[in-house]
Amino acid sequence: MSVSRSAIRIPLDTDKPKRFVFVLLDQFSLMCFATAIDSLRIANRMGGKALYVWTTMGEGGDIVQCSAGSTFKLDHDLTDLTRDDVIMVCGGMDVQDATTKKVLGWLRREARKGLVVGGLCTAAYTLAKAGLLDGKRATIHWENQDSFAEEFEEVDLTKSVFVVDGNRLTTAGGTSSIDLMLKLIADDHGEELANAVADQLIYSSIRTDQDTQRLSVPTRIGVRHPKLSQVIQMMENNIEEPISPSLLAKEVGMSTRQLERLFRRYLNRSPKRYYMELRLQKARNLLMQTDMSVINVALACGFASPSHFSKCYRAHYETTPYRERGSHAARLSI
Repeated sequence: MSVSRSAIRIPLDTDKPKRFVFVLLDQFSLMCFATAIDSLRIANRMGGKALYVWTTMGEGGDIVQCSAGSTFKLDHDLTDLTRDDVIMVCGGMDVQDATTKKVLGWLRREARKGLVVGGLCTAAYTLAKAGLLDGKRATIHWENQDSFAEEFEEVDLTKSVFVVDGNRLTTAGGTSSIDLMLKLIADDHGEELANAVADQLIYSSIRTDQDTQRLSVPTRIGVRHPKLSQVIQMMENNIEEPISPSLLAKEVGMSTRQLERLFRRYLNRSPKRYYMELRLQKARNLLMQTDMSVINVALACGFASPSHFSKCYRAHYETTPYRERGSHAARLSI
């Protein structure tokens, strides 16, 4: 559905367009960048004037590659900005390696000027590493939540689609860039313009910072059994200190045998096996995304000893935790 430009009311004085500076980290997510920048482009079109301008920056100011393999010519190296600029750091795969000392130093220096600084997709990691999220609420892609929570205890990590906390902005990745940009456009120029941009994007379900990024448990597992969903939610929330099947069953008002039958019927595995898979999945994320020792990874995932952890890990992934980490590091160095 198209909206007439003349119908869009621009309540603010927009003689000077707001400038967004997109900092593209190596292996950044193309979607998080493209949807953000296109939201601004459409806002200009629907508003009938240049409400926003943008530029790209990155370490070295030359060529940067996104996670899809395409390369982009950057407009600038990491240069000095004005206080009115908005920084949007775009992260993606292997954000730890892309978060270099030069990027961190530049971010800290620019943040001291009072700029608004945002992190799209995994770039919340970069902001947190720079100390810009201390004491702030933030979000990051669900796949990176475990490692982020372990490394940055001073950040109030949420599972929201996006978070705006003062002059710090973070998103969960994917299409959440659209949700954040629509909020910023609405704040600057009114809901009518933001809705017009959403219409142009064929984006019919605008999310707020109250929406969570992952599908609900029933949708995710393809089963709409309330007690099963409740048990799985408890499992996911208690990885470090696992709850016994008997206590899980008691919490939802059934016997252990009934719980066993429920898991066998819907998930073709026992509660114990399903719980173990959740814990091992978290362990694998921590091995891949953090520098935590294997012992600390084991403890964080509810294993009393490294030997038991290694045995369970090998049975599930057909490799040891040490080899998993080593092969991951080797792939990154290629």
